[in-house]
Amino acid sequence: MSFHASAKREKEEAPPATNTLPTVGKGGLFGTGLSEWFALPIGVVAAVPLLTFDVYVINEETQLLAVFLAFCITFYTQGGDAVYAALDERAKNLLKEHNDAENLVIEALEQKLTFLKANQNTVNDFSAINELRATAYAKLNAAGAVKPKHDFKAQVEKMLTMIAAEEASYTEKTKMSLMSEATTSVTTKFTTDAALKKRALDAAIAKLKGGDKAEDPVQAAFVQFFKDKASAAAASKDDSEEKAQRAAMIAKMNSVAKNEGFFFAFDASGTPKMMA
Repeated sequence: MSFHASAKREKEEAPPATNTLPTVGKGGLFGTGLSEWFALPIGVVAAVPLLTFDVYVINEETQLLAVFLAFCITFYTQGGDAVYAALDERAKNLLKEHNDAENLVIEALEQKLTFLKANQNTVNDFSAINELRATAYAKLNAAGAVKPKHDFKAQVEKMLTMIAAEEASYTEKTKMSLMSEATTSVTTKFTTDAALKKRALDAAIAKLKGGDKAEDPVQAAFVQFFKDKASAAAASKDDSEEKAQRAAMIAKMNSVAKNEGFFFAFDASGTPKMMA
């Protein structure tokens, strides 16, 4: 069996089995064109003079040769097909194993070819990915330039809202404190002054009767209290309470700015300073 590694295989034709003796040369018996079977009668005729004149001596070697020739002819004619079949089956098995191995190699190469064809656009895919990445980075950079401004605006708005809420709370507390102080002062004044108490009673009776609108001494007392309070505050130079309130507000705003990572903070005077 010849070795071959190509994918193309042709079916080998088995030589025809034969039980005939081989011909002696291309021209038959000694080039005469006669069948080789004529050698038998010729040999019988020629054997007589050959044996008579001792030209050919039959001894044990001749007999052994004859037996060996008979054995070879018998084995060739009777067992040649069996030997050929055994050898041919072995050759077919070897060829089948070889073909199976070639098929596995071909299948692996075909799978590799399919994989390579599927990945032939890998370079283009990576180029497209790089372009998308560059575009995304450009957009992120643009957003990064705007985002700090947006965050700073939100922080300023939050701080202004906080300041407004603190001022409103302080104003309301101050108002309640002044009203409580005014109520206490007016009540004490009317409790200790009988004339004021009589004026208040006369004004109340007059309102109940529906007479002329007289001045309400209680209202006048409250108005006078607030006027006196305003005059005292304007004349007073003690601003310790205001400074304490301002320091407390600044401390509270700086605490919020630090906890939430604001871009700015306030100094002792309340002026904002950029931190980033």
